[in-house]
Amino acid sequence: MSLIGQFGVGFYSSFLVADEVTVISKSPEDGSQNIWKSTADGSFTVSTDPRGVTLGRGTSVVLTLKEDASEFLDNSELERVVKRYSQFLQYPIKLWSSRTETVELPPEPKEEEDEEETEGEDEDDDELVAEDEDDEDEDDEPEVRTEERTVYFWKQLNDQKPVWTRRPSQVDEEEYESFYKSFTKASDSYLAKSHFRAEGEIEFDSILFVPRSAPWGLYDNYYTQKSSLALYVRRVLVADKFEDFIPRYLNFMKGLVDSNDLPLNVNREQLQKNKIMKVISKKVTRKALDMLRKLAEAEEGDDDEDEDDDEEAEDKPEDEAEGDDDDEAESEAGPSEYSKFYKEFGRSIKLGVIEDTKNRKKLVDLLRFTSIKHPETPISLSAYVEEMPEAQKNILYMSAASQTEAASSPFLERATSKGFDVLFFVENLDEYLNLNDYEDFTLQSVTKEGLDLGDGKGGDAYKEEKKEEFQELVDWLKDLYDSKVNKVEISLRLESSPLVIVTTKYGSTANMERITKGQAFGRSGGKATKVVEINPRHPVMVALKDKVVADKESQELKDYANVLFDMAWPLV
Repeated sequence: MSLIGQFGVGFYSSFLVADEVTVISKSPEDGSQNIWKSTADGSFTVSTDPRGVTLGRGTSVVLTLKEDASEFLDNSELERVVKRYSQFLQYPIKLWSSRTETVELPPEPKEEEDEEETEGEDEDDDELVAEDEDDEDEDDEPEVRTEERTVYFWKQLNDQKPVWTRRPSQVDEEEYESFYKSFTKASDSYLAKSHFRAEGEIEFDSILFVPRSAPWGLYDNYYTQKSSLALYVRRVLVADKFEDFIPRYLNFMKGLVDSNDLPLNVNREQLQKNKIMKVISKKVTRKALDMLRKLAEAEEGDDDEDEDDDEEAEDKPEDEAEGDDDDEAESEAGPSEYSKFYKEFGRSIKLGVIEDTKNRKKLVDLLRFTSIKHPETPISLSAYVEEMPEAQKNILYMSAASQTEAASSPFLERATSKGFDVLFFVENLDEYLNLNDYEDFTLQSVTKEGLDLGDGKGGDAYKEEKKEEFQELVDWLKDLYDSKVNKVEISLRLESSPLVIVTTKYGSTANMERITKGQAFGRSGGKATKVVEINPRHPVMVALKDKVVADKESQELKDYANVLFDMAWPLV
């Protein structure tokens, strides 16, 4: 009864394919059968069926199709349309279908054989016949005859059960698996799921799945691809691709949302602007991020969820707080499930950090990076902080074109010798994350000036002492390198290298300059300002200092200094 009056638009859309629509109906309270007929010309007729009562009860709708709508006479097309939009309706939808079956026919009656035998047969012939009796019996077996017949039957098209309408506690894992493969047309299983029901003033059911592998072209068409979540209203499909239903970076999610509070008789554009849709979107986004958080915590063994839950309750807007989860089920994650997820969809998390300022903190916790101490298995910022030595005051990272390049860089020399770990930012997206701090720690690039390695006042005093000692060399190198560098300084970050070229603290990194140059129309911007840092403990720099004091104008000395610069330049 709740559906009465909701299908007006759907019923009149039948005139898109029909020249005439006839509705034959028999009320149990009326002895006659009535006919409603219209050709969509602004009028209709209602009359008593002259054939009498042919239905018994119920309603029959007859469409007189247009010439260009003959495709709907094809059973396969009807089956496709019904399964796409109405496969989860609770009422059975059946199609009069046919199939070819092979049936066995009864054997034909045998002709009576002549039992008279020639009287002149001798005994030897009788014995021969007796010996071959078994073979003859086998040859006498009747031949099986078959025939192909066309069988007509009612085929139910919506036999897939809507598992999301049941409580999660009533659905087992096999049912989820079967539903996922049927709904997404996938051959492999899902990586994680979240099945929940929101109740209150706004009610809806939802199932979210994380696939095991990223679909082809996920990031190639990132800005044009629509959400893969299907929207149902009372189990009727409204849209299988919905724009801005959830944030773009979560478009890899599969699943559906089914609401009883959304109207059926409006177009998709109006539905998308509906306030209820915005509330549902916020709720689904939060549940999706919660599912990923629990997947990550299961891998790291972190069970501390209270803090995040409290923050969610504080940040939840009034319209979203109206409904809470009545029941929920999530798949149990294995020890390395999040690593598998991050390998396939790590870029989506990074894009979320860039785009979604509201959920930025949750997404930053989901980030993973390789490092000096963890070259194979990426770690989170939280795990990095837990492993930091007491002397380390900042989170250190290095931007590079590849992990191999980063791991062999002289920028890591001093940090490695002090036992500090350094995160590797080796994807182009890492440069756009704009990670300035995490918890109470500042993120600091080892390729920029002002690197703090915990040397304290002793380090500052040593640096000032060496600055006075090498001042003449510093000034000479600045004059020599001229506009190629912003300045020359004494460095405490080096151990075995004589010289490195860093970039200014608040400017672009050299890796960002490389990325910008690789983009179309990007060669004129994003240039990094470079600073030369020399190692006062290295014998090459000590010898160079002495030679500058002896002869500043030596061309051989200048050539040697330029060679040092050219060797350090590719390492920036």
